[in-house]
Amino acid sequence: MLVPAQRIERWIANFTDRHEGAHLTVVSGALTGTGGDGSHFAARLPFAAPYAGAAEATAFAAAVRAPESWGLLLVRKGGFAVARVQGEKIVESKVGQRHVQGRTKAGGQSQQRFARRRDNQARQAYEAAADHAARILDGLGRRQAPVVTGGDRPAVDEVLSDPRLRGLQVVGPWLAVPDPRRRVLEQAVIDSCSVVVDVENATS
Repeated sequence: MLVPAQRIERWIANFTDRHEGAHLTVVSGALTGTGGDGSHFAARLPFAAPYAGAAEATAFAAAVRAPESWGLLLVRKGGFAVARVQGEKIVESKVGQRHVQGRTKAGGQSQQRFARRRDNQARQAYEAAADHAARILDGLGRRQAPVVTGGDRPAVDEVLSDPRLRGLQVVGPWLAVPDPRRRVLEQAVIDSCSVVVDVENATS
């Protein structure tokens, strides 16, 4: 799950209340907590940044910060969103939609023609996404600035295979977003800057 920075202290306090206390430690760059009932969690800083501070909720919350400059690339068939971000502010972005036909129940040669047309439409959409990503994210790879991705994995992989984008430093979390729109892009910025928490509750 993704927990915004301003809520992580409260989240840890709630975990402590629900699970008979919590013993906090720092393990492999994550803040971990083990409840008295055996439940445990691991909280990781956004952008795959390692945490090496005190095993304490306030200190961990203070360490949650967005990079000075980073990128965001969301791609699904027929749509994309790309943004250059400073801290939590979008400074340049492009959201685009391209029509890609859905599947057909037709068979034989009609189905083959339809599939070729659909593949061509998807390829054009990916090329458009790569063009805008190359422009907006230019220079981030040389600075080793992180780029968060999301949408449809094969679609994102197809866009990232463009030679102009191969130097980008892609980091987690992966964002499972719907068709990219402006509001989806804005929420993706918030999610990218959130703490990644994995929880395993003890079985009764």
